[in-house]
Amino acid sequence: MIPVAHDFLAESYALSSVLNRPDLDWDRELLFKGWTANQIVRHLHLWNQAALLSLTDEAGFQTMLTEAMPVMMSGGLRAYEDQRYGELEGEALRKAWLTGAEETADAFAKADPDRRLPWVGPPMSASSSIGARLMETWAHGQAIYDDLGIERRDEDRIEEIATLGVRTFGWTYAVRGQDKPSTKPYVELTAPSGAVWRFNEERDDERIEGPATAFCQVVTQTRNIADVPLRVTGEVAKDWMSKAQCFAGAAETPPPPGMRRPRGESE
Repeated sequence: MIPVAHDFLAESYALSSVLNRPDLDWDRELLFKGWTANQIVRHLHLWNQAALLSLTDEAGFQTMLTEAMPVMMSGGLRAYEDQRYGELEGEALRKAWLTGAEETADAFAKADPDRRLPWVGPPMSASSSIGARLMETWAHGQAIYDDLGIERRDEDRIEEIATLGVRTFGWTYAVRGQDKPSTKPYVELTAPSGAVWRFNEERDDERIEGPATAFCQVVTQTRNIADVPLRVTGEVAKDWMSKAQCFAGAAETPPPPGMRRPRGESE
């Protein structure tokens, strides 16, 4: 049993309710790399389906990768996502994505959390796989909330994202070909419920404190550290927060200060 599968589904339902708003322009370029809502939801749909295949049909997953790689190498990630689901737009896309998310959540909820699953990179546990789907849904959803000028009301299910952010401290450096600092900053976050989440050994010289939502926004690169109310003490902590990256793939640069914000909010 994997409880975070239910959190993934809850976050998917929350995003679905926003996607269902009549004032959403599915073709408008958003502040995340100029992607549209159509492109974001196709991206989520494809990789939710890939995660489901990795759990339920490893041969089918490998077939998908074999099909995807030449397209992604020649035209990029979005080229393959458009090839697979380009005919889906707007409401039809929302329904297909949500149905797929429900199927994915149901399968992972019943899975052995420690089972190793194939992926694009190294294999990962089933628990980590569905946790990554939660993180991706929450992170990519931010651009849509921002476009509609909505301040998202998070729930404590983002603890999985905060934990992933702390756990990928070393990855932030490894993906850049840099040595990981020997000191791990202490992290103390206030959850949406008011609970306090603490990570790493407590220390005064290297620490990060503040709202869990803000920390999650920084490690998923949906906000620049300059734009969130985190208190950051120490050179290592400041360096980490300047480039934190909790997701796989090549090294990515966080958005410039003031770039990612709700529509209508002044810079």
